[in-house]
Amino acid sequence: MAKAVVLLSGGLDSATVLAIAQARGFDCYTLSFDYGQRHRAELAAARQISRRVRAVEHREMEIPIGAIGGSALTDETISVPDDGGDGIPVTYVPARNTVFLSLALAWAEVLGADAIFIGVNAVDYSGYPDCRPEFIEAFAALAALATKQGVEDGAVAIEAPLVSMTKADIIRAGTEAGVDYALTVSCYRADDAGRACGCCDACRFRRDGFEAAGLADPTRYQLGDSAS
Repeated sequence: MAKAVVLLSGGLDSATVLAIAQARGFDCYTLSFDYGQRHRAELAAARQISRRVRAVEHREMEIPIGAIGGSALTDETISVPDDGGDGIPVTYVPARNTVFLSLALAWAEVLGADAIFIGVNAVDYSGYPDCRPEFIEAFAALAALATKQGVEDGAVAIEAPLVSMTKADIIRAGTEAGVDYALTVSCYRADDAGRACGCCDACRFRRDGFEAAGLADPTRYQLGDSAS
C-alpha cells in the first residue's frame, strides 16, 4: 500500500487532510512539531487524533523556530490580535511551512513514501505566503531536484487538497469522512485544556466555517459554549 507523511498540527484543516489521505488509501505516518508555539494543546490534540484514526506511526519533532521570534505565536512579547488586519499578520511564523515540509520530505524519503499531505488553504485563511498554491508548486519542484528519491525514483508528491476550498467546504468534506472536530484545536490562544478564545482569526474562520456549512460547531470555548 502507498505511504504518506501527513503534517498534523492538531487543527481542523490538518485533521481533514489526514482523513482525505486515508480515504485515498494511503498508510499514513503523522508528523507534528513542537516549534516553541505559545499554545501547547494542539500537540496533545494531534496525538489523540493520530491514535483515534490508527495512523501507522506518529512522530513529534522539536525544532527551534520559536527561538528566532518574529511571530505572535512564538514570542510572548507580541500580542495575538483579534483581527489580523491588512497585509501579512503578526501570527505568521517565519518560514514555518518551508521548515515543516523539509523535515516531512526527509522522513518521506526514509520511508519511501509516495506523498506528503499538508493542510494549507488559500481561501479562508490569514494571508500567510506559505499557504498559497505557488508555494506548494515551488516546494514540489524542490523535492524533485534535491532528494535521492526525486532524482532516481521519481519525486514524492506534495498534496494540498484543501488549498482552494472554503472553510465550509473543508468542514463538509471532513464531516463526510468522519472527522471528529471536537478533538481538534485551532485557536491561537487556546488554553492548556484546548479551549478556544473565540476571538482570534483562527477562531473566527472556524466558527464562520461551521455556520456556513450548516453544521454544529463542537468547539469548546473558554467563556462557555459560544464566543460571546
